[in-house]
Amino acid sequence: MNNFVFCNPTKIVFGKGQVQQLNSLIPENAKVLITYGGGSIFKNGVMNAVKEELAKSDRKVFEFGGIEPNPKFETLMKAVEIVRKEGIDFLLAVGGGSVMDGTKFIAITAPAKEFYGKEEELLYFGAKGTPVKNVLPLGTVATLPATGSEMNNGGVVTKGTDKMPVFNAGTFPVFSILDPEYTYSLPATQVANGVVDTFVHTVEQYVTYPVDGRFQDRTSEGILQTLIEIGSKTIEDPKDYDSRANLVWCSTMALNGLIGSGVPQDWSVHMIGHEMTALYGIDHAKTLAVVLPAMWRVRKDQKREKLLQYGERIFGITSGSEDERIEAAIVKTEEFFNSLGIKTRLSDYGLKSADIKDILANLEKHKMLALSERGDVDLKVSEQVLKTAL
Repeated sequence: MNNFVFCNPTKIVFGKGQVQQLNSLIPENAKVLITYGGGSIFKNGVMNAVKEELAKSDRKVFEFGGIEPNPKFETLMKAVEIVRKEGIDFLLAVGGGSVMDGTKFIAITAPAKEFYGKEEELLYFGAKGTPVKNVLPLGTVATLPATGSEMNNGGVVTKGTDKMPVFNAGTFPVFSILDPEYTYSLPATQVANGVVDTFVHTVEQYVTYPVDGRFQDRTSEGILQTLIEIGSKTIEDPKDYDSRANLVWCSTMALNGLIGSGVPQDWSVHMIGHEMTALYGIDHAKTLAVVLPAMWRVRKDQKREKLLQYGERIFGITSGSEDERIEAAIVKTEEFFNSLGIKTRLSDYGLKSADIKDILANLEKHKMLALSERGDVDLKVSEQVLKTAL
């Protein structure tokens, strides 16, 4: 196992009716800005529940809505202006991953006086993390199981065709309220996306190469097996509390740093997928379902030991040659995604071979030239993966 430092300060408040703890989780005298996306939280009663709890203390509450999927820099800067003007000192993200991601960017940017007038620069520090030290505290009330943003310090912000990861040590949420019932009203396609997103988050940290991280492997396998068990069920019966609760918790645990500690991590599938979303507006999870099988086929030798382990432990594949077992595991993965209504080919989303050059151009623009756990996914490999995905 590799050396690592693991620290996750987010307090998780999980279960039915736990929004009732919200008032006690935020300082009484705080000036709070509630951030959200569209109008769904008004229709399903989540916003009313949040406001009722916040009204129990003498605090000023402001609202900012309209944070879109793949949150836009320009939209978030409007919220930054409100924070600065009103002296907001606590942010509360109510929604899914995009709202949480966008709120993290607001938390970084609003107090960063050294970046006034040049806030766009904060998008280009990448995985190093922004150098801002004074970050506004934030909490979340999560309504979509997918990204794990409720218990990590990362986010993704879009500017034009640039979809940029943003990190800061101070943007772990202070708390996150996870009520599975708040996800019941989600459209089936969003739930399916959440299952796939969680699945790929997990394998990007698991299907790499072995370093004897047994706890990490077994925990990852538990997440994957749970997703396979409850994936279709929680889509078909959204009010099955136990299935949905398991999805919510798997989504959180897949990307809170635990299973990735001390083991190699890949993320090449995500980086290529980000460019597809930025260029063509394809749902993030759907891009992952396209790129992952192709990546495994192209890089099966680099991932051989873990692909064989994945096939055996997740799908019980033990017969045939190594290459046959690996291909069977990839096919089983595609079948799982398809069972959720998620397609796994570029052509399923209207993309053709001529579009590959634009994806590669964006990868080059963003210096995604040495991706993967081994740093061996250059533009030629990315091109091969995309051609395989057609």
